[in-house]
Amino acid sequence: MPEPAAPPADPTESTEHRLGTTGVAHREVGGAEAEAANLAWWDADADDYNATHGGFLGDADFVWCPEGVREENARLLGDVRGRRVLEVGCGQAACSRWLASEGAYAVAADLSGGMLRHARAGNERTGVAVPLVQANAERLPFADSSFDVACSAFGALPFVPSLETVFTEVHRLLRPDAPWVFSVTHPIRWIFPDDPGPQGLTVTQPYFDRTPYAEVDEDGVATYVEYHRTVGDYVRALNATGFALEDLLEPEWPDGHTRTWGQWSPLRGRLFPGTAIFRTRRA
Repeated sequence: MPEPAAPPADPTESTEHRLGTTGVAHREVGGAEAEAANLAWWDADADDYNATHGGFLGDADFVWCPEGVREENARLLGDVRGRRVLEVGCGQAACSRWLASEGAYAVAADLSGGMLRHARAGNERTGVAVPLVQANAERLPFADSSFDVACSAFGALPFVPSLETVFTEVHRLLRPDAPWVFSVTHPIRWIFPDDPGPQGLTVTQPYFDRTPYAEVDEDGVATYVEYHRTVGDYVRALNATGFALEDLLEPEWPDGHTRTWGQWSPLRGRLFPGTAIFRTRRA
């Protein structure tokens, strides 16, 4: 489920109001409806999202998750100097700009033109002009074996109906033995309400229910869609598409970290993981 920005003082200015969202449904959602819904959502929410989280994410910093794991310290991608790196679901592309500052040739791709507008603004502010490409993660417009590394920090994967399709695309684009590292909401979070407070500590949803979460308008058309997978689903999808899982990181909540980000909070973070980071390699 989404990590919403702080509610605006005027509810008529919320993303939900702008998109005509009236309710929530748990139902099957096909690829075309999901793409249309999430494109509209992130275009509409881009300004609010960046106003709320831009300071934490930075203009040229690689933050893997709300717990604050940074690539500068974790080095999950290895040495990127001189390497072609693809960021899938880049948002405002702060990760790609950091990669470029480390000597990589980084390319940033995202479905949302609204988020890429913020990425262009970040390029201008920093003077680090990484190439920006608008694309669905299931159909990436790049040549076979054209990248040495691929990464995604909370981008794209929760919003597409088929992990295998995205992983197959990433596999196609990577050279042999190239790393593919991505972070997602930890699957265990699916069973709890999307609430950073005490109400978010009570199980309400079966872990094994993979029915998509959809926000809908008065006609029942999706305005936001998110898909749930278990840990095993991710592992099987990686194995089926030619990736070897090297590590699965579940970051602990850092001491002194007081930031609340959507459902992430110190209260929940000290009890169960909020993020899963999969470090894999093209076999």
